[in-house]
Amino acid sequence: MKKSVIAAATILAIASSTGAYAKAATGTIASVDKKSDAITLSDGKTFTLPEGIEAETLKVGEKVTVTYSAKAGKLTASSIQPAK
Repeated sequence: MKKSVIAAATILAIASSTGAYAKAATGTIASVDKKSDAITLSDGKTFTLPEGIEAETLKVGEKVTVTYSAKAGKLTASSIQPAK
């Protein structure tokens, strides 16, 4: 019984650790698409902006750090901060 509880706990820990994690990318904004609320960095990565981050507040040439998650091949920003 004790071994099965340990095994179940181990499997649960491994399964929960393979979920999506937020990642970060730093780069210069190459383009801002106000119609689709998205930005593209100079490395070619395009991020969809969530509610609360307006494309109008971002400028081409601005160096930023984007915290994002990837789901079904789509990169969605959760925050955008000026890069240090």
